[in-house]
Amino acid sequence: MSNGTESKLINLDGVTLKIDFTKIHHNHEDLLTSRMLPHIWCPGCSLGTNVQALIRGLDMAGLNLDKEVVMISGIGCTGRASGYVEADGFHTTHGRAIPFALGVKLGNPGLHVIVFSGDGDLFAIGGNHFIHAARRKANITVICVNNGTYGLTGGQTSPTTFPNTVTPTTVPSDVVVEQPFNLVDLALGAGAAYVARYTSAHYTILPRIIKEAIRVNEEGYGLAFIDLISGCPALYGKRNGYDAVKMVKNFKEASVEIKPKPDGSHLLRKNTEVLFEKDKGYVRIPVGVFRRPKK
Repeated sequence: MSNGTESKLINLDGVTLKIDFTKIHHNHEDLLTSRMLPHIWCPGCSLGTNVQALIRGLDMAGLNLDKEVVMISGIGCTGRASGYVEADGFHTTHGRAIPFALGVKLGNPGLHVIVFSGDGDLFAIGGNHFIHAARRKANITVICVNNGTYGLTGGQTSPTTFPNTVTPTTVPSDVVVEQPFNLVDLALGAGAAYVARYTSAHYTILPRIIKEAIRVNEEGYGLAFIDLISGCPALYGKRNGYDAVKMVKNFKEASVEIKPKPDGSHLLRKNTEVLFEKDKGYVRIPVGVFRRPKK
């Protein structure tokens, strides 16, 4: 993938590599904005994998990115993603990705509107917008890149940060313990039509899940939501003893597929709650599709 620069020096874990970008090509090059690349994300960041899954999902859905898709993201590392996808989009103000998305959808209901943003943006300042968009059955797809931190601004705690992790804004546990949001439960309770959770390590599954979420919108059932658990090795990881490789291995080992049950028992909290321990990382990540529309 060329960005008009012949070569660039990249530092990867203390090793300096000289990369000739004129000789690098992507298998979905036509779906990426080449003039914006190489991207700004840190080595090992989950966002490269996540955007790859997104564009593959859009491709699998058979969408024309130039005419049918609008991608909207908010503030944060994830917010930069809208600039790398070859579709119309907005990089919006903090917490306002969903209101922008609703405006686009109301203005042109025929468009496929994808919100791709982070846990801090969507569920702190943007939390109210999410729950009301879900209950109003807005036909948009919301993908939350959930890495449990405000990565772009220094690694502060977010609404999904687990207790006893090290951040610049961690409150001592003997003062107060802030439990993270269970985003699956939140989306289910707010009335989202489609609710799924996977991790960035599920890169072979995610395109199909994204395609399925888009189809839910296409058929008019309401908001589709994906809790995409991801890693931030640069800030969160360094402070808590996890590098990128360890994070991906942890995602794979901790993931447990939850199968839908006719009696709804798969929706009990014990089957939706993510478990985390400081010394072990993720202990249990329930993944799967927790709600599909009843046709």
